[in-house]
Amino acid sequence: MPKFSVEKIVYAKRDVVFEIFSNFENYQKLVPKYYPSVRVRSVRGDVSVVEEHFILGDVELLIMAKHVFEKPILHNIFVIGGDAKGSQIKQEFIELENNTKILVDVDLKLKGKLKIKSMFGDNIFKQDYGKLVDTLAKIAEN
Repeated sequence: MPKFSVEKIVYAKRDVVFEIFSNFENYQKLVPKYYPSVRVRSVRGDVSVVEEHFILGDVELLIMAKHVFEKPILHNIFVIGGDAKGSQIKQEFIELENNTKILVDVDLKLKGKLKIKSMFGDNIFKQDYGKLVDTLAKIAEN
């Protein structure tokens, strides 16, 4: 299965970067190319359950994700249902002087035809997720 990491320096304060990256309610507006549809199902403190239509590479995933926050340090995403059930994305935000370092670890668990496709295209998943991180970073910097 595709397992990869993405690292990026963002020229903005950690609080600002964390707010953009953890603002899943607005992913549909911020990054519609990757998230054509987002529907919040439940919010309880620092834990939210969200239905997401997520596009990575040329693969469309319909997932139910649990977002868990440790503001402003961690944003963990656990896929609890749908096409990539069992997947996990960990976003860590490290404060630097006037900048933020983002470390993202992605562990995709795909099934059926998607699993076969992923065996030949995991580099595409990493490249496309890197573009998503770049897009959110640019939003945070502006």
